Amino acid sequence: MGLNDYHFITHWRAKSTLAEINDILGNATDLPRWWPSVYLDIAQLAPGDQNGIGRVISLFTKGWLPYTLCWQFRVTENRTPHGFSIEAWGDFVGRGIWTFAQDGDFVNITYDWKIAAEKPLLRTFSFIMKPIFSANHEWAMRMGLISLELELRRRHAKTEAERAAVPPPPGTTFAALVPKSSPLAKP
Repeated sequence: MGLNDYHFITHWRAKSTLAEINDILGNATDLPRWWPSVYLDIAQLAPGDQNGIGRVISLFTKGWLPYTLCWQFRVTENRTPHGFSIEAWGDFVGRGIWTFAQDGDFVNITYDWKIAAEKPLLRTFSFIMKPIFSANHEWAMRMGLISLELELRRRHAKTEAERAAVPPPPGTTFAALVPKSSPLAKP
C-alpha cells in the first residue's frame, strides 16, 4: 500500500428497511440536503442505464479539516436493495462498496472505501498526516450516521409538527473557508 493509499471500512446500523436505506444512500443528488457536513454540492453528469449502472456524479465535498475535494464517481454495480458499488476519480481514485443487510427491524450498513488520495495536499503530506486524514474520514462518516438517523426520523414522522421538531443535520466545519460558489456551478 502506498503512502497516499487509504482503506476504510465503516459499519452503521439503522432502524429501517433495505428499500429505504437503498433509496436514501442511492440518491446521490440528495446528499447535500441530508448530509451537508460533507456533501457541499453534487451534479449528475450522466444518468446511466435503467439500473443506474454508468451513472456519473460529480461531487464537491469536505470533512472536518479546512480543505475541499472535487471528485467524480461512476456506479459500476447495482445490487438493489442490497447496495451498490462505485469507482472514483479526481481528488480520490479508487472504489467504494455499499452493502446493506436486513437484521430484524434494523439494517446493517457497510461502506468499504479503498482509495488513493490524489489531491496534491493529501498526496504530498500523507506520509506525515495519514492519521489526521484518516481521522477526518472517520469524522465524516460519524456525521453521516448522525445525518442518516435524522433523515430517518424526518421520514418516519407521523405529523408535520413531529417532522418540524427533528433538528437539522450537522453543518460543515470551517464554513468561512468554504468557497462561496461550487466548482460544479454552471457558468
